[in-house]
Amino acid sequence: MMSSSKPLLEIRDATKIYGTTGLFGRKGGPQTVALQDFNLTIKDKPATITTIAGESGSGKTTLANTVLGFTGLTSGQILYKGQDIEDLNRRDKLAYRREVQAIFQDPYEVYNPFYRVRHIFDMVISRFKLARNKAEARDIIEAALKVVGLRGDEVLHKYPHQLSGGQRQRMMIARAYLLKPGLIVADEPVSMVDASLRAMILDIMLRLRDEFNISFLYITHDLSTAYQIGDDIYILYQGSIAERGETTHVIENPKHPYVQLLIESIPEPDPDDKWDTHIRFPSEEEMRGSATSGCRFYPRCRYRMDRCLEAQPPLYAISDEHGAACYLYDEAEILERT
Repeated sequence: MMSSSKPLLEIRDATKIYGTTGLFGRKGGPQTVALQDFNLTIKDKPATITTIAGESGSGKTTLANTVLGFTGLTSGQILYKGQDIEDLNRRDKLAYRREVQAIFQDPYEVYNPFYRVRHIFDMVISRFKLARNKAEARDIIEAALKVVGLRGDEVLHKYPHQLSGGQRQRMMIARAYLLKPGLIVADEPVSMVDASLRAMILDIMLRLRDEFNISFLYITHDLSTAYQIGDDIYILYQGSIAERGETTHVIENPKHPYVQLLIESIPEPDPDDKWDTHIRFPSEEEMRGSATSGCRFYPRCRYRMDRCLEAQPPLYAISDEHGAACYLYDEAEILERT
């Protein structure tokens, strides 16, 4: 693919609407706006970890699937190094598959249980012609495993069920690293491992960013891990951006009423209480059936106004790197309140 000073990834007004099918397969019935007018830019250099956070059903996995090309957008664009991924020819599409890799929540689903785990590396090496012979292939695999703290003689001959969850996840990271991608889409990569392995995997992600210039689109519902490793964060609510900005700024000084509610729900540190930072709010779908409806957080917002029902608020700038989709930050509204 072309290499230039253009952003690594640029998402422009991405919208995905799912409709239901009626009798005899006819289109009809209610629609669900899974993602609405989403915009994001990841610079080419330096590598960054951009977090997409939200509760279940917020649209974060839909976003990941559109970036990976698993599902198309209803409207909008996704550009990789300046090229719309919908317009890629066969050769460029193969290059995109190589440069944009994925790590999933449950790596066990990716493995074929009838093959030894070395098979996942052999397939990648064969498809992308990464090695000229078996010796070179072995060296490439060992180098990738070393990055994630594994050795070939310990894991490659085993079947997937013989590995621990942490080993399987690290194997998938090694497989992604094998291709030297520019971007890894990591969809809940640590949600199914224990705390010690979670720390190890997050540390591997940081190393890949800092030492190998690999950027991440990190999908999570856990604000604590987002705070630990994220450079920037986008918090989604029912398919739309509620707030975005530098991770520490957003979590330490939230502006959107929804995000404020999330942060306030985190208990004060207490050694006797587990700090549960998973986003877990009741789902409300009343205002999600139309892309032209008002603010979806209106039913539970403590600051709601009549104008909130008229249209989804735009993303207002709090500062150069911080924005919130709330009419509270409309300059006219601020003047009126003062």
